[in-house]
Order: sequence, then structure tokens, then C-alpha cells
Amino acid sequence: MSRTGKESRAKVFPREWDMELYMAPLEGITGSLFRNVYQAHFPGFDRFFTPFFGNTGFNTKELCDIGPDANQGMPLVPQILSNKAEDFLQIAQRMKDYGYTSVNLNLGCPSGTVTAKGRGSGFLRDPKALDSFFAEIADKSPLPISVKTRIGYEDESLWPEILAVYNRYPVTELIVHPRLKTDMYRPGIRMDAFAYAYENANMPLVYNGDINTPEDYRRIVTEFPNIRAVMIGRGILRNPGLIGEIHGAPPADNKAIREWLDDLMKQNHAAYTEIPTLFKLKEIWTYLQDRYPEHKKELKQLFKAKKLNEYKNAAAVILQ
Repeated sequence: MSRTGKESRAKVFPREWDMELYMAPLEGITGSLFRNVYQAHFPGFDRFFTPFFGNTGFNTKELCDIGPDANQGMPLVPQILSNKAEDFLQIAQRMKDYGYTSVNLNLGCPSGTVTAKGRGSGFLRDPKALDSFFAEIADKSPLPISVKTRIGYEDESLWPEILAVYNRYPVTELIVHPRLKTDMYRPGIRMDAFAYAYENANMPLVYNGDINTPEDYRRIVTEFPNIRAVMIGRGILRNPGLIGEIHGAPPADNKAIREWLDDLMKQNHAAYTEIPTLFKLKEIWTYLQDRYPEHKKELKQLFKAKKLNEYKNAAAVILQ
């Protein structure tokens, strides 16, 4: 890879109202099993991103997650979490060996255990160090690099400097979640910062953050018609049928959601023991529960369940 000059922002990448849709990487949730089951029940995503790989030595779970057999027919981009050029390049090479054609750099994760090590959005505290990192990997990376970023750590005023770093290198695509690290996922998106990127970024942009309804999606693509895609993560956990609704389908009913969850339970239980399966299902229900405020009693039973049968009984009442 070599550095590139400023490209024209006049180029219109996708069509208004018909952006590509990306599934966001959610650590601990959107592994290959989830991706395959979701796509089988609620198709419509154009591209998928793996939860991040942060170590040069892959464990069995990670190897299974990126294996070709587990991701057939699914356009997938591996995501790398690193602030060390040598580690990034080593992981990128392994991804190339697996047959991938690009990688994504995670500069958005707000987790304290990640940012304390200067990784994820923790890297955004030091734009000069970030610049040095890109200078080292840009010409050596075996694969093209896209970036998923927040707009800063605790100071939005650094965003122009951070964006200037990205503009100096051949970033193939910039996925912007317009929050600071310190914002975590609290309500409120800093849309002025995304608008700044829209006007000043050299590379194609992707919007990410708080897309929970078709109206949220339409608002973004109307205000920013030249972005390449919209990335959605937690919105599909709150509303599993969201992708279909964006494409014009009716909202998912309880039957469709029940069939999806049953399949997810079946596939997880085939791969894991009962307790990890329960944990994964309950994590999804932390988002899904807002759809069923009239079932507080059953939701309490579901979250207290210690066996799958207890979970299934509570879920059956909620989704009847």
C-alpha cells in the first residue's frame, strides 16, 4: 500500500435511499454462529465485520470464527485491535493467508480494559502516536485497511487532527461512530463531528450509531446522501426485523422472532454447554426486552433462569 492524495468528495458512492448495510461487530455476540443464524432468518446485510482480533496467537474459538466453512456466502471483513504495528501486520498476514481481501482497524472500542492499554478508542488520545502507527503499517500491510473509529477520547476538539491522520494514508473506508470514548453508549450522537468528516474526509464514509428504526436510517441517508453505507449493531438486537423494514418489509412478528431465537438456541447449544448458551440468549434479551414491557414478570423469570427449560418457558409466554 502507498499513500494517496486527496480524492474528490464530489464522487457519489452509493444511491440515496439504497445504501449498503453493514452488520457491526459486537464483541461476544456477532460471531459466526450469530451471523449465520441472523442472516438465515433476517437477510439483507451486504457486509459483515468480525468482533476484533487482538492477539497474534489465535485460540480455537477465533479460528472457528474466521474459518471459510463458517462464513460461506457471507462478505466478511476481519477486524483487528492493536496499537503495535508489528502485531497488526502479523494478524493482517494471517487474515490474508485465510483468503480475506481486506481488514478493518478498531479505533472505536470504549471498553476500559481495552482503552487502558491504549487500544481501540484509547489510541485516539494521542494523534501523533496514531500517525506514527499508520506510517509504519501503510506501506507494509498485506491487505487494504479500513478503519472503524470514534471521534476522540474525551475531547471532541481533537477530531480534525485525528481525521487529518486518516486522510494522510490510504484508508479504503472510514466507519465513523460519532461519540467520544467517554460517551460510551449514552444517548446523544455528536452529528456535527460526523458532518465535519462528511465535508473533509478523503475516503468513502460509513455511518454507525443509534440506528434503531427505519426512520433513523432514512434521516441519515437523507442528510448525508454521499456516504457509502450504514452500519447497524445494537439496533438489530432491539428490533431483529429492522433490516427487512429498511428494505420495505413489514415489521417482524413474534413468530419470526421466536423462530430466530429458537434456532439461535439450538445452534448455540450444539456448540456450547447449557450455561454459555443461556448467557448468550440473555445478553440478546437485554436489548430485546424493551419490545415487551407488558411481560415484566416473565422477563424477570427469563433473566433468573438457570436452565434452558426455565428460559424456554418464560420466552414462550413472552412470544406467544
